[in-house]
Amino acid sequence: MIITTASFKGGVAKTTTAIHLAAYFQTKGSTLLIDGDPNRSACRWAERGVANSQPLPFKVVGVNQAARYRNCEHFIIDTEARAEVEDLKEIVEGCDLLVLPTTPDTLSLDALVQTVELLQKIGTGKYRVLLTRVPPAPRREGEDARDFLTEMGFPVFDGKIREAVAFQKAANDGILVNQVKGDRRSRIAWNEYCAIGEEILNG
Repeated sequence: MIITTASFKGGVAKTTTAIHLAAYFQTKGSTLLIDGDPNRSACRWAERGVANSQPLPFKVVGVNQAARYRNCEHFIIDTEARAEVEDLKEIVEGCDLLVLPTTPDTLSLDALVQTVELLQKIGTGKYRVLLTRVPPAPRREGEDARDFLTEMGFPVFDGKIREAVAFQKAANDGILVNQVKGDRRSRIAWNEYCAIGEEILNG
């Protein structure tokens, strides 16, 4: 499968999502993460893991290196933020599913709506919205955002990714969230991404 993550706004866990979906798909077959973001966030994440003697279980490469790894079974592509219409059209045509992470705050949802409006102009339905960094109960931002997205008719993953300090620790060390020590939320956070991976595989 070819899965692409995209967002019109930073800070919505786009690269975190790409990293952890790649880790999930690696459990199903050889997986390559292609870092198409000029910031090279995924590549730098992987480099920190190597420096800490905890390399990621899959290969991370830039766009110009991707052709060397055609034999992989799964490809996860982390795109640049705020792609133009033509770029978005190429992105959609080049993947099986476009994953659109968004946090449940108003600014992120506004940016998401802009992205979906562009996708509707292109005429594609190959995308799903992923709610990320959802605050814990009793806060209702996550539920309110899901209700809003559902009312808009957007396809939304059943699962969600809750807010967890473990993700920042994982990014700092260049590891997966389930490798973070001494944080009880790390395993839960990993399981949430596994649930999203299963939703993708199950259609």
